[in-house]
Amino acid sequence: MRFSPSRQYLTAGLVSAALAFVSAVFATEWMIALVGAILFFLSAVAVLLLAFRPVVEVQEQHLLVGRRAVPWTDIQRVDRTGWISPLAVYLTLSSEERILIVYPGDLDSSNSLLRLIRRNAREAYIDGIPWLQFWGDAFPPAHVEKRQTAPPKYQLLRPEDEAEVERLLQVLKTVGHLDQRHPSDEK
Repeated sequence: MRFSPSRQYLTAGLVSAALAFVSAVFATEWMIALVGAILFFLSAVAVLLLAFRPVVEVQEQHLLVGRRAVPWTDIQRVDRTGWISPLAVYLTLSSEERILIVYPGDLDSSNSLLRLIRRNAREAYIDGIPWLQFWGDAFPPAHVEKRQTAPPKYQLLRPEDEAEVERLLQVLKTVGHLDQRHPSDEK
């Protein structure tokens, strides 16, 4: 999958640059407008830097950020920062190198990219948790007992015999005993 930067960052950067220019023009007459011009200019630079970030591609064997390919087997840790949009994720490689991946996309595509990175980095710790445990694929703890399945039920009686047992049970419930003799008959 290919994740390109959102066009909204380019639009916001150009609008901010235009506002910086307008504020600079007003600063020639009104000096306090220079503060606005500087702030708009700094925000324009920051947003335009995000707009021109390289494309992030998730492939089967590696993660491609611009021209740099990072094999999934080299990723030892995936640590999320507090940023979701734009997405900022630290990847720690087996060579102890730490890479900051910044993806300026909308919220849905940022969450999708984060999920794909976490899913494909099978040998990594995800925010300090082993991959198997993070995705819930770990074996259950030893102290938890396995559920016993109910034993299969076998038919022991023929349908006619079952009907006779059911009839006798109904007689027992209504009369209180199965013996057909009355207590006065006994001596």
